[in-house]
Amino acid sequence: MKKIKKRLPPKISLAVSLVALVFGVMLVSILSAGLIAYLLIKLGIMDLGGNASPSRAISIMIYISIFLGVVIATLLSRRSVKPIRDMMKATEKVSQGDFSVVVNGSFVFELDALAGSFNKMVQELKGIETLRSDFVRNFSHEFKTPITSIRGFAKLLQAGEADDEEKQEYLNIIVQESERLVHLSTNVLNLSKIESTEIISEKTIYSLDEQIRLAIVMLEPKWSGKNLHVDIQLEDGIEILGDKNLIHQIWINLLDNAIKYTDAGGVIKVRLCRSGQKAVFRLEDDGCGMNEEILLHIFDKFFQGDTSHTLAGNGLGLTLVKKITELCEGTIEVQSEPGKGSNFIVVLPLGLNARI
Repeated sequence: MKKIKKRLPPKISLAVSLVALVFGVMLVSILSAGLIAYLLIKLGIMDLGGNASPSRAISIMIYISIFLGVVIATLLSRRSVKPIRDMMKATEKVSQGDFSVVVNGSFVFELDALAGSFNKMVQELKGIETLRSDFVRNFSHEFKTPITSIRGFAKLLQAGEADDEEKQEYLNIIVQESERLVHLSTNVLNLSKIESTEIISEKTIYSLDEQIRLAIVMLEPKWSGKNLHVDIQLEDGIEILGDKNLIHQIWINLLDNAIKYTDAGGVIKVRLCRSGQKAVFRLEDDGCGMNEEILLHIFDKFFQGDTSHTLAGNGLGLTLVKKITELCEGTIEVQSEPGKGSNFIVVLPLGLNARI
């Protein structure tokens, strides 16, 4: 018996199952009708001998067969369409926001594959819903905090009880929080734009090393304000075919992040070299570093390793960097240990073979 089960296919196609169902209903109906007719003859209820009309006996057999066929088909069809009925119920629950439903497989290959795809779809929707909820919650928090601060200090100014020094301090805080809101809204808009972009169409050939030097110069007030030493070693003459403005955001966000988490008087190392048809960028700092838990979520939206929020930021910079890098068909890697700083490695294809 076990050998027979091993030889039988674990799944059958939908077409085979329908043919088998029709054939089974016909066979069972005819056999059942024959058995009933035999019993009626034995009991003397139905007589096929003597003057009995053959057409009458045939009609009775047909009626019995049809009746039994309908009954048997009804019973078998209820079981056959059960997977589809379960799928309909599960779909209705998902449409109402219940992503915990799971559809069981079937012995029919197509229905089993459909159930597997449905379960996978529900898991994806559950993940998307979780991300959406986290995004809304985090965005509301990040947006509400500076607004609350601005409103509070504006009320203090409105009360007119502060001296000139306090007024200037309150105004500086209002300006800083306003800039924080602008930065947050800009990053959200950029992230939304990047996530809806599938292909980069506006590509130009430009000097990658010069672009990185420009980014370092743009952030000079920040790193010089902390008395940081920027060690720069960029290979000259590295050209890349890509979206100049988009890739520029990678260097700005990474450098800004390194400056933010490096202690005053620290060192930031910036490296760029060519490796075949790829450009390899390395950014190393001697800051506080990150543990494994932080590294797992470093590119998540609104995630901040500094849970105390003592450092300015909204947790979107590295998310933007990763999205842009992937859109440019590149990769980004992070190496870090607590107390030993962090090392970001970005690899981008030069894309010069694709130029026209």
